Amino acid sequence: MDIRRFACGLGLTAAAAFGAGSAAQTQSATVFEGARVIVGDGRTIDNAVFVVQGDRITQAGPAASVKAPAGATRVSLAGKTVMPAIVDAHVHTSTTQPELANDLRRRAQFGIGAALSMGLDGTDAPFVQRAQTTPGLARLYLAGRGITAPEKGRTDVPHWITTEAEARQAVRDEAAKQVDLIKIWVDDRDGKFPKLTPALYGPVIDEAHKLKLRVAAHIFTLDDAKGLLKAGIDAFAHGIRDRDIDAEVVALFKARPNVVLIPNMPDRGVAVDYGWLRGRIPDGELQKLQAAATDRPQAQQAFGIQARNLAKLAAAGVTIAIGTDGNTPWAPHVEMADMVASGMTPAQVIVAATQNAAAFVRVPNTGTLEAGQTADFIVLDANPLDDITNTRKIASVYLRGAMIQR
Repeated sequence: MDIRRFACGLGLTAAAAFGAGSAAQTQSATVFEGARVIVGDGRTIDNAVFVVQGDRITQAGPAASVKAPAGATRVSLAGKTVMPAIVDAHVHTSTTQPELANDLRRRAQFGIGAALSMGLDGTDAPFVQRAQTTPGLARLYLAGRGITAPEKGRTDVPHWITTEAEARQAVRDEAAKQVDLIKIWVDDRDGKFPKLTPALYGPVIDEAHKLKLRVAAHIFTLDDAKGLLKAGIDAFAHGIRDRDIDAEVVALFKARPNVVLIPNMPDRGVAVDYGWLRGRIPDGELQKLQAAATDRPQAQQAFGIQARNLAKLAAAGVTIAIGTDGNTPWAPHVEMADMVASGMTPAQVIVAATQNAAAFVRVPNTGTLEAGQTADFIVLDANPLDDITNTRKIASVYLRGAMIQR
């Protein structure tokens, strides 16, 4: 991807959410009231109230259905919109501890509560970070080292495989590290390298499934998407990019309703205003970004293929999740706008960025704002259901019940 790359229980009590005597009930409560709450599952609650105790939401619903605990701190969010924190289901983070911590801190500042690093984690630092829950940092999930055919000169982090035995051993090696899923690349990089064949990716998928792991595939072509669907793939880390999809692939998706598509839209090739990033990124970086945001017909054509394919698959009921591929913390906000430009509604895109992405990454108790869920949420100054770019108008971010420093 280009430089921009950077997932309600109403009126439930704390006792219902956690059980009597839980630690959450004994902690001081904060009542957030008066906002429009976008739950994350397609529902919206106007004049909502939700209660946070510790790192959990203990009540959530219309104002009349929530009973504020005695002595609770009250926070008025009148005029604001609240949505769940975003989960980015496809990133590539840094691999040294200080840089990685900075990546996750910056993501949190843009309302990203968790991210899945997809297959280029060749050091121990990401695994150490995954095991921690650090205040003010997004949570990290990992695919470890991905699997590909030999790509000499690109990167030697992934497992390079040429035989079935190597394919199965690569999966076992990653399973031993307790990765969250297996990543494969099925792409010849414009004819520069051999790509994984069905005789190689089939055993990867089979071995992963034997070990209770899912497999996500980087793809480019329609034909490879069909082959992978027939082989039992669990997710696509990119949309189909070479041409418009046909009825056969739609039928294959429908036959496997648990498959998740992370479309990972390309540069739209149009002039856009990046002024919303002023003060959030270095001035020099912003100037370069803005200078590159011009009308480019060739990029528009490439975007059009993927936009049409996303619209068709979303209309067919395929589960869509957000992913941005690179290491740019603010990229999900651009990706969401691109997905709306492709024909999805803002409501559908928010579900993709919250509930769907959280479920795909398997972030526990995350993705919706309801009783029992972790208190990861974004307070916005405007309603993204009216204009998806309003996700960029962030007033504050809370992760695990605590406001982060922005």
